[in-house]
Amino acid sequence: MTIPPRVLTVAGSDSGGGAGIQADLKTMLALGVHGMSVVTAVTAQNSLGVQGAWELPVEAVRAQFRSVVDDIGVQAVKTGMLSSTALVGAVAELLAPLDVPVVVDPVGVSKHGDPLLAADAVEVVRTRLLPLATVATPNLDEVRQLTGIVVDGEPAMREAAEAVLKCGPRWVLIKGGHLNGDAVDLLTDGGREHWLRAVRHDNRHTHGTGCTLASAIASCLARGMDVPEAAHAAKEYVTGAIAAGFPLGGGIGPVDHAWRWR
Repeated sequence: MTIPPRVLTVAGSDSGGGAGIQADLKTMLALGVHGMSVVTAVTAQNSLGVQGAWELPVEAVRAQFRSVVDDIGVQAVKTGMLSSTALVGAVAELLAPLDVPVVVDPVGVSKHGDPLLAADAVEVVRTRLLPLATVATPNLDEVRQLTGIVVDGEPAMREAAEAVLKCGPRWVLIKGGHLNGDAVDLLTDGGREHWLRAVRHDNRHTHGTGCTLASAIASCLARGMDVPEAAHAAKEYVTGAIAAGFPLGGGIGPVDHAWRWR
């Protein structure tokens, strides 16, 4: 009996099923790994936005993590919504002894602009979480939150990447999906550059893209790919999911994590 690679997501729950823990686990299933979860927060969320969020106690997060890691083990970890200084610090402490790839999605705001990271937690993300990252995957809003740099075009993506790399991740993937033109991301370790380009699909239903991309990278790393291979494979997967995104409710619908099966 073959045991699939095991990937752990440490993130918040999205009751609408498009992002967060739910998107992570769907992505992991689609990419052939066994997904496991540590829930950090519960949100009341739908296609229109986030109506409420409740952070879990640090001891509950620690207990979930220890239950999974000590018994089942992991080949890669992805972090998402951590919301507070206490949670960021606790998760950094738990991750530090692990010798597996860690993908840090420094979630700061939701698709609808709702804040998901306390202002006083940003510095802890910079100093304690990002140094543990094999890959950090900030979008342009999160780049501004972490570094103060406003990215208004591809040339500024290099400056942003350099600034994030100074925080300590081995690689950074600057997501340029909010820029005009093709959907382009920059992956770099400070020496090697990979520009990941895809045609922009005319589809507003893109809820969960960031969670999906980070989880896809973690899944591919757990399967033995190196970082550039994992990023290219994840980009191809999320581009297809965006193209197949569908309407739910009265707002922004999710990407389709099962697009390859339909």
